[in-house]
Amino acid sequence: QVQLVESGGGLVQPGGALRLSCAASGSIDRFYYMGWYRQAPGKQRELVATISMTGTTNYADSVKGRFTISRDNAKNTADLQMNSLNTEDTAVYYCYAVLLRTFWGQGTQVTVSS
Repeated sequence: QVQLVESGGGLVQPGGALRLSCAASGSIDRFYYMGWYRQAPGKQRELVATISMTGTTNYADSVKGRFTISRDNAKNTADLQMNSLNTEDTAVYYCYAVLLRTFWGQGTQVTVSS
């Protein structure tokens, strides 16, 4: 069983930055993909960023140029660096990993507010 634990969420002012981290139980180099979704109140869950086993990344248009996803196989983590945050980035952020099926973390709240 794979367990994913997110950390790094919190309250930040518009224009600020946060770094989310997703720690996986066991080695992450077996995961085909890892990434982050987010869900804002009253909205559908939205794919934010993905990173493949080979390091290929993809981003939602709304975060391109502001967010950067990375994975560290030695630490078994996948991080999301979020810069130039705005109020529309407020959401619960969920880490996921794909092996034979998709595994999810419990989510971490990110609130962007002045």
